[in-house]
Amino acid sequence: MRRGCLIISILLLLLCGNSCAVIGRGQNFRPFDDKTLEQVQQGKTTASEVTKLFGAPSQIVKLSNGNAYVYERSVDKVTGLWLLIITFGNFDTQYDRIVFFINKDDVVTHYGSSFKTGTASYAMPF
Repeated sequence: MRRGCLIISILLLLLCGNSCAVIGRGQNFRPFDDKTLEQVQQGKTTASEVTKLFGAPSQIVKLSNGNAYVYERSVDKVTGLWLLIITFGNFDTQYDRIVFFINKDDVVTHYGSSFKTGTASYAMPF
């Protein structure tokens, strides 16, 4: 029994002695400014004004009655634990999105937003 405990203790010591933990965050995030979003008025703001306020959209979607300008920002949080032969990792990516719907006259008809980057978290997968 003592010999078994000694072997398990040595294995645990080796396992813990050859381990590494990593925590990281993506550096590509720039938050949207609430005051800039408040400047957009439905029925008045033009597509060129939107691009002046927010820059080039991440994506432009062609719609039957105009376009949708999609602005997207993301936060990546990574947690990893490397043990001797086992690796555990977790990647959590959350997005902030604003979509402006622009009619054929290049005027914003409406927009929607979703702000989720604040919910990105560091966590292990178990």
